[in-house]
Amino acid sequence: MPTLNLGILAHVDAGKTSLTERLLFDTGTIARLGSVDTGDTQTDRGELERARGITIRSAVASFRLGDLRVNLIDTPGHADFAAEVERALGVLDGAVLVLSAIEMVQARTRVLMRALHALALPTLIFVNKTDRPGADPDAVLAAISRRLPARPVPLNRLRSGHLVSCEPSPEILADGDDALLADYIDGRETPPQTLWASLRRQTAAGAVQPLYFGSAMTGGGVPDLLNGIGTLLPPAAAGDGETRGSVFAVERTRSGERVAYLRLFSGELRLREDVTFATGHGGRITGLEVIGAPGSTLTAGDIARVRGLSQARVGDRIGPPVRDVPPFPPPSLETIVRTRRPADAGRLRAALLDLADEDPLIRARPAPSGATSVLLYGEVHKEVIAARLLTEAGIEAVFEETRTLYTERPAGIGEAAEDMNWRRRMPDFWATIGLRVEPAPHGSGNTFRRDTEQGALPHAFDRAIEETVHDTLEQGLHGWPVTDCAVVLTHSGFAGPISTAADFRGLTPLILMEALTQAGARVYEPTSTFEAESPADTLSAVLSALAALGATLEPSPGPDGWTIKGEIPAARAREAETALPALTRGEGTWWSGPSGERPVTGTPPTRPRTGADPRNRPAYLRHLARGQ
Repeated sequence: MPTLNLGILAHVDAGKTSLTERLLFDTGTIARLGSVDTGDTQTDRGELERARGITIRSAVASFRLGDLRVNLIDTPGHADFAAEVERALGVLDGAVLVLSAIEMVQARTRVLMRALHALALPTLIFVNKTDRPGADPDAVLAAISRRLPARPVPLNRLRSGHLVSCEPSPEILADGDDALLADYIDGRETPPQTLWASLRRQTAAGAVQPLYFGSAMTGGGVPDLLNGIGTLLPPAAAGDGETRGSVFAVERTRSGERVAYLRLFSGELRLREDVTFATGHGGRITGLEVIGAPGSTLTAGDIARVRGLSQARVGDRIGPPVRDVPPFPPPSLETIVRTRRPADAGRLRAALLDLADEDPLIRARPAPSGATSVLLYGEVHKEVIAARLLTEAGIEAVFEETRTLYTERPAGIGEAAEDMNWRRRMPDFWATIGLRVEPAPHGSGNTFRRDTEQGALPHAFDRAIEETVHDTLEQGLHGWPVTDCAVVLTHSGFAGPISTAADFRGLTPLILMEALTQAGARVYEPTSTFEAESPADTLSAVLSALAALGATLEPSPGPDGWTIKGEIPAARAREAETALPALTRGEGTWWSGPSGERPVTGTPPTRPRTGADPRNRPAYLRHLARGQ
């Protein structure tokens, strides 16, 4: 049976989960409609999701359209859970982007459509809430065409309060079809079947987006949308036979067992089969629940809940990658978490590491005095982590004020080395290490390579150096994580049976930080790209306010005033958004999203270090001695 893995994406409160319920109800999958308000929807199953009325983690449900099985993936709409959406995009065959006919194009709508456009993912648009007073379909269409990288093709219309189906527009389709363009220019009428065939081809290529008006609450327009799902979106391909798959979600049962949501792109997996991920870990499948299908065999295109892979993490894959998903920017905020009871510090750390398996981007790491640092997308993200710690682990956590997370990059090349040379003196470490630090290409992350002879060190010693290099780079010269740094092992040596892996783990931070000091490091601050709209007579005040917040400015005239584009320090974006209404008599609009980073000017900010500072050798050695 052909399978279509379909994502439902939207800005928060556009009606995404309500539409998911309606699709399941109208296809006979559920007997009654659940409600976000009453907390009984199919995909918002967690206590937090029911209590807050928002989707926090991606969930999968299944329904049938004739001989097509549709796996419906309901993704979070709130920007604080962007990582969930990023992972879902990697396993989708198509998407439905939901807009509100009242709020129209919102900030998150633009982020999502840009990601769908970059992937050329086949997408349908559903304009929800057309039954509400103030809904203006023509204004929605104009806003989509003006503000999104989309070419909407309306397939129904709202006339006299009723929705009626319509043929696809030859004028819109002609832009991507030379034969239709020739017909259009010559004034020839194109047969309907030719129009629909062109619509299917262009939809499959992500070149156009069929659009439906409707209401998830009343069900209006949903039959049209279901028809589009079944006839316009291409199902999953069969693959090339090699087993390839991706873990896009991880959850834990009440007993603590880890369950992985695995999408298979090609090949087959069966119960009791051994699985090895690209990272090297794996396990034996002890449970296999294929979503929407009986049996214990997972085939290409299917999604399954898999048990037995106790080390599975989100992002693990079987075989080479199938789709290169442009990543959403990583979290740019950090907070320190402590427990109210010091005795719970160890349990807190373990619970946060469990959460990091589900969301690796939070990067839990030790902080001073038994605390733990976690990365965040926003305050809602923090509140959800706090609530999950309490409900799932019984830990009452205290969070410090959220702060911006900066990064460091090497400014040049630096080298350092230390030879144990035990004949001259008794070494602090029975190890010889030389390291060179170099800038790496932007966005490449941290790398480790060897200029020494292969096999010069026992594997355990070599591994100890590499692992410690990556751990040490979590705190650079100013205390911030170091990125885009190439570390090269230039010298190595050991002393027979005397040397241990601990010698290499202890010496590596001293050599690496000395090399980084020689190279120097620049601190970078995260930035947000923004777009603001301002009436013409308030432009000067808006530009002055944004410039004072450190924004770069690119104003341009528009039909209703001025549009201002640019970048702003992420730490100031919220301040700009809050100030705009007062500057524009409430008429201004604001959109922003994480974009990248830029060098800090002036004195760089610092972050308190955890553990001993390798740049202070005596204190560092005392710290190691106490640890022993």
